Formats: sequence, structure tokens, C-alpha cells
Amino acid sequence: IRCDSCHIDGMLIGHPRQKVYLAVGATDLRKAVDGLAAIVQLDFELSPFEPHLFAFCNRMRDKVKILEWSERGFWLHYFRLEKGKLPWPQEGEEFNPLDITWQDLRWLLEGTALRPVDKRCVDPPKCVV
Repeated sequence: IRCDSCHIDGMLIGHPRQKVYLAVGATDLRKAVDGLAAIVQLDFELSPFEPHLFAFCNRMRDKVKILEWSERGFWLHYFRLEKGKLPWPQEGEEFNPLDITWQDLRWLLEGTALRPVDKRCVDPPKCVV
């Protein structure tokens, strides 16, 4: 990942059809894998062992941790913005956790605010195998 004023050239994680859950508001990013997995399981009432991405942002909105389960264990991805703040949804603006697309997460990390839920669209598959 290379960041030049909020532009990310390549995201190394996930895939476009992967489900993403975003923790709205601030999360204490001193938490590691176990602490973030506990938030997913206890607060969100979801299983951290599903093939989803779970994204968390700090209070300053300049750091993000993304929890991901693979067949053999957890991945914990970390993103630090060098300048500025991410347009991370705050408590009261959206439901927690916010169910977004992989592309929504990519745009958010590039600095683009999420559109209201009724204006977000997911491109349908181009073909069926």
C-alpha cells in the first residue's frame, strides 16, 4: 500500500466480493487480535471466524486495523494515514457495525466519505458460472 495524500495504489487484502463490517466511531486500537475478535463476537454478535473483513478506526481517525480470518489463523492489517483524517462514520450516523462492500472500504481508505446507504450501489455480477 502506498499512500500519497489519501490515495492508495493497491490494497493487498480481501477481494471485491468479500463482505466487510465497519465498526462505527472510535475503537481503542491498542487492542490486538483477541480484543478485536471479542468486539466482533460480543458487541456485533458476529463470528470472527467467517471469511469477512472487520475494520476498526482510532479516535483520531488516522489509523485503521482490519481483522481477517484465514483457514489457519487471523490476519491483522494495519493502515496509518500520514496526514489528515479519514472520513470514518461516527456513532449516531450509521448502525454499528456498518455492513459495507469491499469497494466502500477501499474508497473510505482513499479519503472518500461513504454515501448514504440508499445511494450506495453494488454492481451485479457480469456473468453466472
